[in-house]
Amino acid sequence: MTKQDEIEAAVKTVKNAGRGLYGVVNNVGVAIFAPLIEVEEDELDFIFNVNIYGPYRITKAFALLIIESKGRISTISSISGILASRFSGPYSMSKHAIEAYTDALAVEMAKFDVQVSAIEPGNYDSKIVETLVKRMESKNITFENSLYQEEFENLIASYGSDRNRFKDPQEVADAVVEVLFSDNPKRRYMVVPNEQEVLGLSSHNHLLL
Repeated sequence: MTKQDEIEAAVKTVKNAGRGLYGVVNNVGVAIFAPLIEVEEDELDFIFNVNIYGPYRITKAFALLIIESKGRISTISSISGILASRFSGPYSMSKHAIEAYTDALAVEMAKFDVQVSAIEPGNYDSKIVETLVKRMESKNITFENSLYQEEFENLIASYGSDRNRFKDPQEVADAVVEVLFSDNPKRRYMVVPNEQEVLGLSSHNHLLL
C-alpha cells in the first residue's frame, strides 16, 4: 500500500484477468506508542503513510473498476477512530482520518451506486502490538528521557505484546462479508468482542488498537 509500482501492477493483474472487480477491502494498520508532545515527526509520517495514504492509494487506483461494477469499498478503521487515549494519539489520529475519508468518499461514490463502509474493530487477536514493539526495538525507541517514563513502563507491563488473550477476529471477517454482499450495507460496523469495549467509549482509560 506504500509502493505505487506494486499497486499499479495489482491493477494491471486484475484488468488482465478480464472479470472486473466488485470489492476493495482496505485492511491495513500499523501503530506507534508515543506522547503527542514528544513524538517525532518522522514517526507520524510513517503511520500516516500506511494507515491513511495506503487506503487512499489503493482506492484511487481501483476506483474506475469499482465504479464500472457498481461495487463496494470498505476500509478497516478502528474503535480508536472514535476513542483516543494515552499514547495512542498518533494511531487514533490516523483512524479518525479514515472515518472522515469514509464519509466523504461515500457521498462522492453514491453518484455511481458504489457503497462505502468502515469497519471499526475493538480488541481482537492480531500482530499489531507485536509489530509495534519490534519496530520500537529496531529503532531503539525508548521512554528513558520521557516526561511519561513511569506511565509508559506501567502501560507496557500491563498491556504487553501478547494478544492471544483476545478473541479470534472472525467477527471482523464476518462484517467484511456483510459489507460486500448485503443488499443494504451500513456506513459503519463497530465490531467488539464484548460490551465493555463499547462502554469504554465513555471512559478514556483503555488503549484500544
